[in-house]
Amino acid sequence: MKTKIRILLGCILALTLTSVAYGCKGKASNNNTTSDADTATTAHPIGPKFNSDSAYAYTAAQCEFGPRTMNSTAHEQCGKWIVEQFKRFGCEVEEQKADLKGYDGTVLKSTNIIARLNPQAKKRVLLCAHWDSRPWADNDPDSTNHRKPVMAANDGASGVAVMLEIARQLQADKKFTMGVDFVCFDAEDWGVPQWETNYKDTGDSWALGAQYYSLHFPGTIKPEYGILLDMVGGEGAQFYREGMSQQYANNIVEKVWAAAKSAGFGSYFPDSPGGMITDDHIPVNQNAGIPTIDIIPYYPDCAQSSFGPTWHTINDTMEHIDKNTLQAVGQTIIQVLYTK
Repeated sequence: MKTKIRILLGCILALTLTSVAYGCKGKASNNNTTSDADTATTAHPIGPKFNSDSAYAYTAAQCEFGPRTMNSTAHEQCGKWIVEQFKRFGCEVEEQKADLKGYDGTVLKSTNIIARLNPQAKKRVLLCAHWDSRPWADNDPDSTNHRKPVMAANDGASGVAVMLEIARQLQADKKFTMGVDFVCFDAEDWGVPQWETNYKDTGDSWALGAQYYSLHFPGTIKPEYGILLDMVGGEGAQFYREGMSQQYANNIVEKVWAAAKSAGFGSYFPDSPGGMITDDHIPVNQNAGIPTIDIIPYYPDCAQSSFGPTWHTINDTMEHIDKNTLQAVGQTIIQVLYTK
């Protein structure tokens, strides 16, 4: 989704030629197959096999509602669908509703969807992603698209889809007793658009649902740590170590990146910094006190955006979702959950 996100250190590269805007890929698109094949003999995957076909289908199902922009019919319908899916996978679901105020004063009918697997378990982990769509494709190379909504196949739907597939896998394993809080944050992408001249982007107009969750934590048992999944299905994506994650929860960064190697997907998770991002994990760390990291792509050679060529454009569609990326992230998270 990376909509409300700002690079604090490590800039987003300037917009250049439209002809190459949607052609840039991360290094992963060229070398993941070879690198991960080379490490397959040393990898020690544990837990169930993540099904990328299933995750891809969950991503597509959300997009079938249309852009899930705040206060829209598509948003309302998709929210009900997400709740139904988590219930189907044995989760206890709570809808944390709130009227939140957008940067321009718009009242946003927000719903954080909180699905608890094994709700009585004292040992808990938080997995989270945002589920709303950016109302404006303000990073599109064609300025005539800047006020059009984003489909958000990657920047929104992919993270929710990975969580749904993980919930499905965990429910099927009756020996898995850890508690998992799957949280779908709302109102993440209503941040000040680039074309707006009347309002200054101070950063607090993003991640509104996560801010509310962090200040009104629902429940009595806080997860020991959290992992945010942001734009985890893009073509050629690689997930560098995000700076704020290292600042707040470096031990969890180490845990996840080690798990990626053990699962056989180390080339998707380089041991290199990818800048510092303002995202949903920041209020969860600062206000809720849950050490939480951000798995988010970094495209160092992409002129359109270091978040990838489709970020906040009308091209954030299913055509640019890669099952290999979904597999790498999903299997890594399963590896983390099953590692003692």
